[in-house]
Amino acid sequence: MTPEPFEAYGVRLRPFRLDDAADTAAACADPLTQRGISGLPEPYTEESARWWITEGAPAAWATGGAAYVMADPATDRLLGGIGLSQPVPARGQAEIGYWVAPWARGRGVATAATRALAERAFADGTARLELLTNEENTASQRVALAAGFRHEGVRRAANPTRGGGRHDLIAWVRLADDPSGPAARLLPDLPDGRLTDGVVTLRRLAPDDAEPLHRLHTLPEVVANRVPPVPPTRAAIERRCRLAESHWLAGRSADFAIVDAATGATAGGCALIYDEPSTGQAMIGYSLLPEARGRGLATRVVALVADWAFGIGLARLWAGTRPENVASQRVLEKVGFQREGLMRGRLPGPDGTRVDSVNYGLLASDLPPR
Repeated sequence: MTPEPFEAYGVRLRPFRLDDAADTAAACADPLTQRGISGLPEPYTEESARWWITEGAPAAWATGGAAYVMADPATDRLLGGIGLSQPVPARGQAEIGYWVAPWARGRGVATAATRALAERAFADGTARLELLTNEENTASQRVALAAGFRHEGVRRAANPTRGGGRHDLIAWVRLADDPSGPAARLLPDLPDGRLTDGVVTLRRLAPDDAEPLHRLHTLPEVVANRVPPVPPTRAAIERRCRLAESHWLAGRSADFAIVDAATGATAGGCALIYDEPSTGQAMIGYSLLPEARGRGLATRVVALVADWAFGIGLARLWAGTRPENVASQRVLEKVGFQREGLMRGRLPGPDGTRVDSVNYGLLASDLPPR
């Protein structure tokens, strides 16, 4: 590629200039930018910016990468930075990365620039682009999806964490012959951010749900139905809540908080695990806090999730219960699930034992009129 400026999708990509130093420093010193790019100097000063403009960016070009300013086409002011790194010519591969200045966030600049640079790279012969995001950086993951990148997997401990340690990176990939539009999502966002029947409301699990979810999943009767039947740590629950949106965007699972619509209190949790995308099958699991039981809320929750799941294109839902969990079996049967059989010794039990699982399945045609 050559450092010639070009415009596409309402954004200008051009090389860095020394008069970008103040804006570059302000953007890269921003806490959100610092959190997202652990390799940035801290503190990030105008001297850091001038080094990048005079040495770092030219080195990127010299080694087969690219380093552009995202600029406003009308004013030419810096809105962010975007580039290509880690080129592997033998594989026709490179990594695309970006940051957006605080004054330009929420305008779709990153998506526009990522689409533009990806198309320019493909036109110049690149066959495969990788976009790596911190697992908690869901804003960047949404950019990847909107720019046509597909979730490929997790690179464990692939990046150093600021202050010590390492963290995972999620790999999003776009090939030269992939469609140019946004990548299709297995699990789209909820309409208006929630599902509700007026009695219960379901929304995506969030970091603030850690306390009630930990209380729920450490109850003995709930632990007995976990796989394996071991109470989770508070740290594990906090991580689950932090990563719920990321897992949803990747199409792995839709993790819900159950909310009592009358009081606004968290009543429990429900998860739809998309375990077989190739066959359109997902597993559902659910549990309620003691104060929410005995009111028919679980049946309402399962019905809401089932309606949504079939509405977004799933073909089949399944659930498993321990043979003695009659209450859960009644919930499934009220929604329309049919008992399909007993799987002997399917699940790990306490002290090295194995326990049976009663399997239930649901097709869209099984749903009773509601």
